[in-house]
Amino acid sequence: MTLPESYVFCERIARSQAKNFYYSFLLLKPEQRRAMCAIYAFMRYCDDLSDDEGIADRAVAIARWKNDLESALRGAAPEHALWPAFMDAVARYHIPHRYFFEMIEGVTSDLEPRRIQTFSELYDYCYHVASVVGLTIIHIFGFNSNEALTLAEKCGVAFQLTNILRDVREDAEKDRVYLPAEDLEQFGVQPPQLRGPALTGPLRELLAFEAARARQYYRESAPLIDLVDRHSRPSLRALIGIYSRLLDRIVASDYEVLGRRIRVADWQKVWILVRSIAL
Repeated sequence: MTLPESYVFCERIARSQAKNFYYSFLLLKPEQRRAMCAIYAFMRYCDDLSDDEGIADRAVAIARWKNDLESALRGAAPEHALWPAFMDAVARYHIPHRYFFEMIEGVTSDLEPRRIQTFSELYDYCYHVASVVGLTIIHIFGFNSNEALTLAEKCGVAFQLTNILRDVREDAEKDRVYLPAEDLEQFGVQPPQLRGPALTGPLRELLAFEAARARQYYRESAPLIDLVDRHSRPSLRALIGIYSRLLDRIVASDYEVLGRRIRVADWQKVWILVRSIAL
């Protein structure tokens, strides 16, 4: 597959599946947007390998994908449509290779039932599945201060905590409990309660506690916007705006996440994009 064809393939994946990310990509220069789509396609494929129950042996599939990544980074493109674009984006923006292997390590940890015990363990999980995404894409945004790396890590944690709150029932049904056991014990919540159907008072308090924790990471990472290249700031501002709006909606629903999936409406995402340009 040619490089332009590979980029078209990756953009199609991002446009159809990156429900929150793709809107922010639209504010970037064309070459940056294409690179973002290539990186997203790689990350999406990693995540799908850990979740697709139709794959006979997901551990083998992920190990094969890791081998393909090693080959791609050596310059030998495996047989998959995304690799030419991925290889070009990584080289063009000098993205450290270790982030991609850390991402694979993170999704591999989801192959078995999860019982997170402490917030320190949860932070490590958030780093591997979300912070590494932030650390990757700020190389495409461009930045001049190493402080941006620390803040991108925190921003990724904020995003993943938001995802965990939104998906708490869905994850519990897959035998994945990401809310730390120490927090469940503090609020008197048992893991089966995360599957619903009723949202108990203690569980609501627990979710409010975790939402406040996510909000703190959004606040701490806010200076990141001013540390990326000026032309990239509207895109990053929009991305953070969409995810923080998702957290706002979870809070506004009084944490009613067991009976429905909380979303940010498309028209709200467009409004956030317009506002991100104007600021």
